[in-house]
Amino acid sequence: MPKFLIQASYTPEGTKGLLQEGASGRRAAVERVVGDLGGTVEAMYFAFGEDDIVLVVDFPDAASMAAVSLTVKASGALRTRATPLLTLDEIDEAARRRVAFRAPGA
Repeated sequence: MPKFLIQASYTPEGTKGLLQEGASGRRAAVERVVGDLGGTVEAMYFAFGEDDIVLVVDFPDAASMAAVSLTVKASGALRTRATPLLTLDEIDEAARRRVAFRAPGA
């Protein structure tokens, strides 16, 4: 199942909601959204700095991740980035594939 790193920062409105609901309430909401699309939450951490929250999630496909991303961004409560994560085996497979490429000017 494809794995994604999600990094997010709360907007002022989203932070107000977090303060009202608490971290465990947000964890339950995230698990429900991810689970409804056939995924699982592997890890969820709150953080200081540019990102307020960092998650590692598994989804059955990239379209599921995109659906969550679009819906969350449309809420205006968070700004998010999702990065696909690849296993070592996937990178080994990619390294074995031959790609016909010519660098510009070569």
